[in-house]
Amino acid sequence: MEARAYLNYARISPRKMSIVLDLIRNKPVDLAMAILQNTPKAASEYLVKLLKSAMANAENNHNMDVSRLYVAECYACPGPILKRIRPRAQGRAYRVLKRSSHVTMVLKEKE
Repeated sequence: MEARAYLNYARISPRKMSIVLDLIRNKPVDLAMAILQNTPKAASEYLVKLLKSAMANAENNHNMDVSRLYVAECYACPGPILKRIRPRAQGRAYRVLKRSSHVTMVLKEKE
């Protein structure tokens, strides 16, 4: 049995998100929560909320024991990119790509 939670259109690049996701993959949820709360990255704020949501899904929708849960899968896929223009010297314009992420988190119970 597994519980899933999704975070769509997060305004942070998938590259920055995956750095923090690598820290919590295959960890128990209580340890993962502690890691996220003590990691000074912008992505950890999004992921604390997502982990809480996945834990609530596991407990309420699938009747899973929260103390035996671990982060089985977590990955960030690129979302839509907002394209913006930055003025530069001599009338030129450079493109700024504001990236977004779709994050998926899967929790499973230890046997």
